[in-house]
Amino acid sequence: MADVKVGLKTGGVAKTPTSAWAMGCLAWLVPGAGHIWQKRPLQGLLLGVAVWTMFAAGLALGGHLFNIFETSNGPLSQVFGFFNLGAGALYIISWILGAGFTEYAERATFEYGNTFLMVAGLLNFLAMLDAFDIGKGRKQ
Repeated sequence: MADVKVGLKTGGVAKTPTSAWAMGCLAWLVPGAGHIWQKRPLQGLLLGVAVWTMFAAGLALGGHLFNIFETSNGPLSQVFGFFNLGAGALYIISWILGAGFTEYAERATFEYGNTFLMVAGLLNFLAMLDAFDIGKGRKQ
């Protein structure tokens, strides 16, 4: 059995700094902001522009956002809603305004739009985890 390190010199579990949690939450809420706040403007701008552009392209292609609380379409729609929720404020603002939740299945590009919207959320989840790791000191 391999030796497992549980913490630094204390023998307990190492605590995560509050700033790391704040960076993760900021990165989720506003795509790219977590990296910009940690003085990584190029990385933050690239991630932010990628997420915002994919989200806008998804809506323009006729994709629709899935409601995470909707159960009538089956459990898979809740998974898709979780993917969409990853877009942070973009999803929340769209949900408040009711924009993007109408299904346009008659459009030839609606499935591409759905995919763009889901990938935008998933990419933002990855950016959020990256900002958290930078804030925690796991990544330089």
